[in-house]
Amino acid sequence: MPRLFTALEIPRNAAMSLSLLRGGLPGARWIDVENYHITLRFIGDVDGRTADEVVDRLDRIERPEFQLQLTGTGAFGSKKPHSVFAGVSTPPELFQLQAEIERICQRVGLPADPRKFTPHVTLARLRSSRVEDVVTYLSGRGGFMTNPFTVSRFVLLSSRDSVGGGPYLTEEVFSLHEPRGASFSISAEQPSKSML
Repeated sequence: MPRLFTALEIPRNAAMSLSLLRGGLPGARWIDVENYHITLRFIGDVDGRTADEVVDRLDRIERPEFQLQLTGTGAFGSKKPHSVFAGVSTPPELFQLQAEIERICQRVGLPADPRKFTPHVTLARLRSSRVEDVVTYLSGRGGFMTNPFTVSRFVLLSSRDSVGGGPYLTEEVFSLHEPRGASFSISAEQPSKSML
């Protein structure tokens, strides 16, 4: 069974902005642009029955679309950095969606995620990067910011045996609905709407 996780996709224009952050850091293994995402909940290697139950429950989520923005950069692992990332704005809708997914996972018998949810987009995994090099890299990119974009769905992704960073396969797509008070005509061809 593949390794599963729920995530938000990064729109093409934001992904292209992220790609400009690649390079300039010795020891970094850069994530491919098509594999950028924001992990909501790591599910892991589960059997087919558990996967089906998770999908069934995720399909019942009724949450509104929301606006998101990628902003700033950072690193995980202060004494021995292991990855660099782009930060994510933190609207309440993002945390509400993530918390609901976490509750669903626990209800189907998965252990609670021990890590605090820290929304981010991993840019690179670090093998032997020196702390000074990471500090220099981050200091030159702290003002990074994308235009806001509408999150209209979340996805269930799978990864095959690899060291991390993809390739990922979209297994299921779960739509979010337009916020109350928005237009009632729903069409897949409709352009994204701003909540602002």
